[in-house]
Amino acid sequence: MPAVEVRDLHVSLGGAPILAGVDLTVAAGEWVTVIGPNGAGKSTLLRAVGGLLPAPDAVSLFGTRLGALRRRDRARVVATVAQSPVVPAGMSVLDYVLLGRTPYIPALGRESAADLAAVHDVLDRLDLAGFQARELATLSGGERQRVFLARALAQGATLLLLDEPTSALDIGHQQEVLELVDQLRGAHGLTVVATMHDLSVAGEYADRMVLLADGRVVATGTPAQVLTEELLARHYRATVKVIPGEHGPLVVPTRPR
Repeated sequence: MPAVEVRDLHVSLGGAPILAGVDLTVAAGEWVTVIGPNGAGKSTLLRAVGGLLPAPDAVSLFGTRLGALRRRDRARVVATVAQSPVVPAGMSVLDYVLLGRTPYIPALGRESAADLAAVHDVLDRLDLAGFQARELATLSGGERQRVFLARALAQGATLLLLDEPTSALDIGHQQEVLELVDQLRGAHGLTVVATMHDLSVAGEYADRMVLLADGRVVATGTPAQVLTEELLARHYRATVKVIPGEHGPLVVPTRPR
């Protein structure tokens, strides 16, 4: 049974069509990265899969139609890291990451020792243990990005949706975050659906890539099949060189002649 199944997904926002009949299947344990130029509909697709946009009949998660999942049950299945999450004023890093344990805490109850242990483990793994008492507002963009990922990982969901997870990170923390996600995927059978702008990094981690343009899927396949000079020139209007790499194709922008 697929982890994610999207069939003929149409989404319009403010009267403008964003997605126009998207189909997508993601196997359990697979890492699929969605790429495409600005405005292609990548973030909208992730929001629809995560239940943040109304698409109850077009999306199924692990064999259950999205519309049939209660919000609490959905939160145990899917965790989303948005590009710019809303952060409550004055909230500490520890309290924010603890929000990821909300689906497991009874109404009017408090977090358990197991909840706290899960949070501290994730903070340690993401090099955030020294930040737990800090307010999020005092952190740099890259530090906040790691905190947003920590909350999603603390949630313990089996499907992880990452919308530009490394956009605010330096190259060292980019690698740390993506390696951690891949390690957790191997250890716990996570399924990952991500959007990314850095095509070389995307190709190094994805099992499969989906290229969106104008709200439609225009290519899908392995990174080597999707990251071609011809496809990138056509849909990104970019001049690039694609060089075979150890883990995937490396995309190098070059000046137009």
